[in-house]
Amino acid sequence: MRADRLVSLVLLLRQHGRLSATALARELEVSTRTVLRDIEALSAAGVPVYAERGRHGGFALLPGFRTELTGLNHEEALALLVAGSRRGAEAFGLGSALASAMLKVVDALPESYRDTAADAAQRLLIEPDADLLARRLVAEEVPEAVVAEVRRAVFAGHKLRIHYAAVDQSPKWRTVDPVGLVTVRGLGYLLATRSGEDRTYRLSRIGAAEELDEPAERRERVDLDRAWQERSTRFRTGGDQVAVLARVHPARRKDLVGTALAVLAEEDDADGWLRLEVTFQDSRHAVWALWQVADNAEVLAPQWLRTSLRDRAAAIAARYDDSC
Repeated sequence: MRADRLVSLVLLLRQHGRLSATALARELEVSTRTVLRDIEALSAAGVPVYAERGRHGGFALLPGFRTELTGLNHEEALALLVAGSRRGAEAFGLGSALASAMLKVVDALPESYRDTAADAAQRLLIEPDADLLARRLVAEEVPEAVVAEVRRAVFAGHKLRIHYAAVDQSPKWRTVDPVGLVTVRGLGYLLATRSGEDRTYRLSRIGAAEELDEPAERRERVDLDRAWQERSTRFRTGGDQVAVLARVHPARRKDLVGTALAVLAEEDDADGWLRLEVTFQDSRHAVWALWQVADNAEVLAPQWLRTSLRDRAAAIAARYDDSC
């Protein structure tokens, strides 16, 4: 966090011109001794910060100094600006902070990169609200106060009380040990442990949250990517899951696989189609997924799924039969 604090210190001096150590300490929420150490670090790094003595003295930057991100090439600057369009910050309640940070990045860019990078960033769109078929992405609203409380507990390493509504259950208060936050396709999740067991909570299902003073019981370091992969694997292999053997046209493979929990096996079939063994969360999920690919797929097993799809197709055909 010290690097972030040093950047904030320089930006404060640029905005205010001159600030005392006490004022800087108050803004940065640290001690005056920490501020003095940070000033020394900036000076050693070549930042022209100097002290003015006297009643109205303080610390200031040499006139005309810009906080250029030295060594940043055009592609790196563009990557930073494009990051401002990602959905993760919105899911964690950091959208406004990210927008503010992007403005500071633009302000701090070397003159030669500022205009070209900002213009190029406008020509890239990351995760729009709808795809080419006009299907809108699901956006979940999480109260700002809730996500802010969750975020504080995660960063501070404190226990957290959440009023959580699990699927098909009434909301209940739970005390958890927060591990980290994950966003997937615009949906936010809290990774935590409860009584030593791994738990994953959808942020949109948390109605209220309260950070506690008690330290969380968690490891000092965490590999969130690995933790998410492990929990995803357990989710895909647990519960009332259904394994389906089906033939699918190659053009619709992505559609079917995209709705499945996992692909257990895949091989080419004799007529150019693909033979897939996939799993779904439950029977209703399996029926829905296979119905979406219509006649571009054929269920081979289980028999109850073949029967369900046949009966549904027959009912639709009967409804549109003009001869009746």
